[in-house]
Amino acid sequence: MLKRFVMGIVLIVIAFSPTKSIAGSLTITDSIGRQVSLEANPERIICLGPGTLRLIVYLQAENKVAGVEALEKNYPNGRPYWMAHPELAKLPTCGPGGVPSINQKPDLETVLGIAPQVIFVTYMSAELADKVQELLDIPVVVLSYGEFSTFDETVYGALRIAGEILGQTDRAEAVIGQIEAWRADLWRRTGDVSEENRPRAYIGGIGFRAVQGIESSQHNYPPLAWVNAVNLAREAETRKGSHVVMSRELLLKLDPPTIFIDGGGIDLIAGNVAKKPDYYKALTAFGKGRFYVLHPFNWYTTNIDTALTDAYTIGKILYPKKFKDLDPEKKADEIYTALVGKPVYDRMKAAYGPNGMVAPFVK
Repeated sequence: MLKRFVMGIVLIVIAFSPTKSIAGSLTITDSIGRQVSLEANPERIICLGPGTLRLIVYLQAENKVAGVEALEKNYPNGRPYWMAHPELAKLPTCGPGGVPSINQKPDLETVLGIAPQVIFVTYMSAELADKVQELLDIPVVVLSYGEFSTFDETVYGALRIAGEILGQTDRAEAVIGQIEAWRADLWRRTGDVSEENRPRAYIGGIGFRAVQGIESSQHNYPPLAWVNAVNLAREAETRKGSHVVMSRELLLKLDPPTIFIDGGGIDLIAGNVAKKPDYYKALTAFGKGRFYVLHPFNWYTTNIDTALTDAYTIGKILYPKKFKDLDPEKKADEIYTALVGKPVYDRMKAAYGPNGMVAPFVK
């Protein structure tokens, strides 16, 4: 009864809304293999789940978004797509968002009240997506970034799927091409370094369900891979997907010449340094001031733009001669402007400090 009542109101709203006519329909295969039939080029969409809204902003289709998750509004820092488009905060809230909402049925009444023509969602099972689509009588399209919290070319398929639905196929290809061009540039600068001469480095403080200390890392950390550095996190004893836990004893034994810290964990690590200064002083990187802070890119899954800015920053630190022509801050704004539409590096800098700065607790 509630569904029919709300749907009646929704249909009235849609009937008198100033939306453009939509010509044609299409059937697409979403990121998890579901066949979804829907109207082409919808005017009202919502984005549920980690990273969904980011893909829509990359496609320059944020003007079609009719509602956003509460998480986006409540935590505005650290995600360039949101920083670049503060106007999205004025939209109705379409759900809570965040980890507790992953692969959960959305609030049906709230969604119906917003009246989207398409629901884009990440990390939802086929069974649940089909059920939600049936209950709401609204197409549900599941998109994917591939492996959680890293970079996986699966995301290119998601961009192409959403681009086809939103009439932004050219933009989808432009985004993919630009990302690949930056990755190729990083390879061009560092790909000729022999394996035995590649710089060894470690990344700590990677968030995993919460803020983490220096032991928390990734064995396939994209920015290190993109500049052909040896990621010492691969030596860690404990793995869970892309996440690894490095024991302090092993980290001390490996003694990385350069240590990077994810900016999201910097406060926790600073506290640990204050409690156990002797341990950190025993690390060569700490003693030599090669203990650098990077902007966090794993914030509501992968901010590809920030992962790229981190890679260029790391390249400048590990290969100063090969990156001597590069200004990392200008490169960051080039990347942000191309992907989210505005140069937001200064806002990232205000939140986390200059990208690649020596950690403030290193003396």
